[in-house]
Amino acid sequence: MKVNIVPSVIAMGLSTLIAYSFYHFHNGDNKFLLGLGSFIFVVITLFLSIGVRFEPPRTTKLIAIISGVFFVIGLISNLIFSFSNISLQLYTIVNGIILMIFFFIAYSVHKAKQ
Repeated sequence: MKVNIVPSVIAMGLSTLIAYSFYHFHNGDNKFLLGLGSFIFVVITLFLSIGVRFEPPRTTKLIAIISGVFFVIGLISNLIFSFSNISLQLYTIVNGIILMIFFFIAYSVHKAKQ
């Protein structure tokens, strides 16, 4: 695994801006949690999508595609939570499950050395 600095910094900056937009547009009590949760979700998926290279190039492409799909799923999930007034527990459980599924799939692809 090799970390590319410039794409990683770009992923971090883009994640910060996306998380701030979720924080800014949420009107409920859990603004900070929504901002922090969306930042964690988006930075992980973007970092693995554009900031990391794996030894077999095929593995890099597969993990980048999986990361891109889960990035879109995370954006949709956080958009729904941002514009609705859903409880803290439901937000944590749903985003946690989605993130754990992403970790499992990415780990499986990396372990298979595809």
